[in-house]
Amino acid sequence: MIKTEKIERIEKPLGGIPEPTLRRLPKYIELLTRLKATNMKFVSSNYVAEKLNLDPIQVRKDLAISGTIGKPKLGFDLDDLLAALNHTLNWDNLHDAFLIGVGSLGSALLGYKNFSSYGLNIVAGFDSDQRKVGKVVNGIKVLPVSKLENMIKRMKINIAILTVPSEDAQEIAEEMVEAGILAIWNFAPTHLKLPKDVIVENAQLTQSLGVLTHKLAEKTKKEKMIIHNN
Repeated sequence: MIKTEKIERIEKPLGGIPEPTLRRLPKYIELLTRLKATNMKFVSSNYVAEKLNLDPIQVRKDLAISGTIGKPKLGFDLDDLLAALNHTLNWDNLHDAFLIGVGSLGSALLGYKNFSSYGLNIVAGFDSDQRKVGKVVNGIKVLPVSKLENMIKRMKINIAILTVPSEDAQEIAEEMVEAGILAIWNFAPTHLKLPKDVIVENAQLTQSLGVLTHKLAEKTKKEKMIIHNN
C-alpha cells in the first residue's frame, strides 16, 4: 500500500475490468475535469452519481477500480482520482495513430484537438483520392493509402482509425493488421472479420441515432396522449 498525505492508493491489475465500467470511466473523467476547473479539491462518489444520474453504489464500485481511496467526510482527492482514472484507461500515455479515409467524418476527427488529452495522437491521414493526397487537413498531412502498410511497419503504429466506406473497410483492415496494427477504431458501418487478437471498437453511430430517435418518438407519443387526455 502506498500512502500519501492526501490519499491511499491500492495498486490493482488493470485487466479484467468489465466493459460497461470502461464505458462509464470517460464520463467520470469529463466531470472531474470540469470540477477541477472550478478549483474543487475533493469530491464524493455520491456527488458524482448525482451529477451523472447514476446509481451511487455502481459509481463507488467503478471508482474503486482506480485503486484510489477517499478520506472520511472529504471524499476523493480530485486530482489524484482524475490521474488514477486516466491511468486506468491508459490515457496518461500518448499513442500515435493513423487515420484512413479523409472524407467529411475523417476530416472532422483530424480537427478534434482534445484527442491528445485522451492519449491519442493522430500523426497522419491516408486516402485513395489523389485530389486529397498531399493536402494538410487541420494540421495533418494526407498521404496516399498505397504507403499505409510500409509506414505502419516503419513507424511501428499500433492504432488505426478507420473512416472509409463500408465496401473498402474489410480489405484495408486486413492490410493494416498484416502490417502490424493491433487496434482499430472502426467508424465504417460494417462488421470487420479479423483475428481474435485484434482489438476492434466499433463507433456505432447509427445504433446511437436509433436509440435517440426511438426515445424521441416515445416522448412525443406520451406528450400527445397527455394533451389529448386534457
